[in-house]
Amino acid sequence: MSAVTQGVATERKSAASFRFYDNRQKYLAFVNTCNEKQAVTRRALHEIQHVHPSPPALRMFDAGMGDGTIMSRLIRGTNRMFPTTPFLYVAKEISLEDVRLGLEKMADRFYEHPSIVLVITNLNYVEAPRLMPKDTNLAATLNWQEVRLTGTTAHDYAAQIDDLGHTLTHGWETKPSPKTGNPVFVRPSVLVIYREDHRFLLDAVIPRPGCMFENYDFILASQPWRARMSAQFKAQRVLAPLVRSLSPGGRLLTIQSYGEDPALQIVQHCWPGEKPFAADRHQLLAALKTELGREARDFTLHAPTDEKSLFRYEMHTLPSEIGDRIGTSTLFAAWNAAIYVNQIEDERLDSVVQNGAYLEATQKVLQEHGGLWFNDESFVVTRRRS
Repeated sequence: MSAVTQGVATERKSAASFRFYDNRQKYLAFVNTCNEKQAVTRRALHEIQHVHPSPPALRMFDAGMGDGTIMSRLIRGTNRMFPTTPFLYVAKEISLEDVRLGLEKMADRFYEHPSIVLVITNLNYVEAPRLMPKDTNLAATLNWQEVRLTGTTAHDYAAQIDDLGHTLTHGWETKPSPKTGNPVFVRPSVLVIYREDHRFLLDAVIPRPGCMFENYDFILASQPWRARMSAQFKAQRVLAPLVRSLSPGGRLLTIQSYGEDPALQIVQHCWPGEKPFAADRHQLLAALKTELGREARDFTLHAPTDEKSLFRYEMHTLPSEIGDRIGTSTLFAAWNAAIYVNQIEDERLDSVVQNGAYLEATQKVLQEHGGLWFNDESFVVTRRRS
């Protein structure tokens, strides 16, 4: 086999290999044992205090809905700030299971804040804010579904959301990309949900197929990429399309893992020298400025200090769980959280799991710090007002 052939084979094998974020068990275990979602929501609500929406609605975009925990908490907190303002909340998500989990959390939100238009789409970062594929052939096949909730109670809305099973299965069907192995949609889909009794009030807020929409007051991009991707890739594929979707005065809040915490210590015990976080906020903003070119003058692109950027979240543990001896369930939860946040692929785990060294490393770090905590970093890009 020639060197070129070997290289192509290696690239294909890499493309088809296990994608860490597709592991539902690790993801759900992390979500239910750590409070990152709550910490991210607090940071986002702090930023929304500086937003000044204009009619007809406060327009928000979630660049990765996940299981909907942040979405539901963010809408609940924003309702406290803007109790009578209509909301347009657009969320990008390609995972069928995450869309289901997210919608399950929304019945109470529709009851508490009736003037919400919730939109979920599986389009990519360039297209999702516009709710329209760039490719004309894909645009012609856009699967646009509109659901008008009826009734007067959260139970009524929950029952109708539960009945969306077939709609979601059809709209969020995926297949592996032949180039990268990543899941891609079978058909581009947009799901629009609002309350029927507020349709008249929300007429100017409800998106309609063929009418491209952008200009968001607030965009949240929380962990929207694999950490090991280059700053140039992240700026080109994610950050630049999102900042171009901001309205004048609109704010993009980006959050990613930072490291320098006990979780990384656990990983480095098992893989010395491991550095999973390739690009910090300074490198990302520099890459974004380059990608935007002359457009960069329209935005504020300043990296904040560590004091303003970094925040911490923790794994839930009882004081009695961390002592001379730590229970196996706690060790497993901590190990799962550490390798999830640091994005260690399954094929790399065999060598350290077989000899039990990973549990020893986990126990040592938990005892040293009295628990497990993690660092995230954040930065904000603002579109200047004309």
